[in-house]
Amino acid sequence: MTVLDDDILKMMTGWRHDLHAHPETAFTEIRTGDLVAAQLAADGYAVHRGLGQTGVVGTLSTGSGPVIGLRADMDALFIEEKGDLPYASRIAGKMHACGHDGHTVMLLGAARQLARRRNFQGTIHVIFQPAEENEGGGRRMIEDGLFDLFPCSEIFGLHNWPALPLGSFAINGSTMMAAFDTFEITVTGRGCHGAMPETGIDPIVVAAQIVLGLQTVVSRRVSPLEKAVLSVTQIHGGDTWNVIPDSVVLRGTVRCMSPEVQRDIEGLLRGLSQSIAAAHGAVADVVYEHRYPATINASASADKAARAAEEVVGRSSVTTDCPPSMASEDFGYMLQRLPGAYIFMGVGDDGHRAALHNPIYDFNDGALATGAAFWVRLVERVLPG
Repeated sequence: MTVLDDDILKMMTGWRHDLHAHPETAFTEIRTGDLVAAQLAADGYAVHRGLGQTGVVGTLSTGSGPVIGLRADMDALFIEEKGDLPYASRIAGKMHACGHDGHTVMLLGAARQLARRRNFQGTIHVIFQPAEENEGGGRRMIEDGLFDLFPCSEIFGLHNWPALPLGSFAINGSTMMAAFDTFEITVTGRGCHGAMPETGIDPIVVAAQIVLGLQTVVSRRVSPLEKAVLSVTQIHGGDTWNVIPDSVVLRGTVRCMSPEVQRDIEGLLRGLSQSIAAAHGAVADVVYEHRYPATINASASADKAARAAEEVVGRSSVTTDCPPSMASEDFGYMLQRLPGAYIFMGVGDDGHRAALHNPIYDFNDGALATGAAFWVRLVERVLPG
C-alpha cells in the first residue's frame, strides 16, 4: 500500500545521503537539526528547538482531537566508516552506523506527507531526538520539559532491524528492549617490580579473578527464567613489561528486563568485586550507573502500531510476538512517562546484511518508503479524520 508521493521519496533519498555524509554525534546535531527544522517549517509545522540541547520538535494540528508524539533519533556513532559509498562519512571517526539517518528522514518524509494530506483529526508532535547512543538524549529532552511543553496521550518510536527482511515489522505488547547499565571497577593493589611480585599486591591477578567471578552472576545467581547479560568489555592497567601496576580498571555493561533483577545484579557485582579484592589484600572501588530503563510497550499502543504496519506491508509480514532484544534504547524513558510503543522495521536484503554498529553498515534506502508510510498510516489510524 503506497501512501507516499514520488517527489517526497526522491527528496528523502537525497536527505538520507546528505545526513549519512555529515554524521553528528551526541549533542552536536546542529547541521542535522537545521535540515529538519527548515523542512518542517516549510511544511507548516510550528518548530521548537533546544530541548535536550539540539532536539527539534515540530507540531501540526488539524483541529480538536487527541495528541500523539512520533519520535526519531538523529545522532551518529564514533566509528570510522569503511567501504566505498559515494555518500560515505566525510567526518573522520564518525558515521551513521545505526541508521539514525534513515530514522530521521523517514519521519521527516512522513511529516511532509501528513502536512499535504491532513487526513487526521488532532495534533501530532514529531520529535527529533539527539544523543540516543549512550548519552540519554531522550532523558535530557524530558528533563527540559518535552512533555510539559508538548503533552501527548501516546508516544511511538521505530528502529530499523537488519536481522528482519526488508518489508517486514516486528513488535510485542510488553518489553521490547533491555535496561542498560554500565559499571567501572578500579582495583587498587600495590605496584612492584615484575620480577618480584611477592613485594606487592598484583591488581592484574585480582582483576582477572573478578572478571571470572562476575561470570557467575548471571549463570548462578539470576534465575534462568529471567533474561540478563553481564559483560566486561574493557581492561586497562600497566604500561610496561617489567612493572606490576598499582591499579587496574575494568569496565562493562549489564542488560536485563526487570528493575528487580537490575537491583540484584548491582548488589552482586559490588559484593563480589569488593570481596574478591579484599581476599587478596586489594581494594575494589565500584561505580555503577543506571543508564537506560527497559523499553516496555503498552499493549494497546503496540496493537495500534501493528495494525498500521499491516496496512502497509500486509498481515503476513508483521510479527506481533517478537522476543525482546538485549540491546537498549533511551526511548524507554519516554515510555516510562507515557503509554506508547516501539516497533522494529526490517531492512535486511542481499545488499544490506551488516549488523548495526558495524563500520560497513548502511541504512537500506529501499526501506524509506515503508517506514514513512508506516508513520502516515499510524497517525491516520490513531487520529482518524
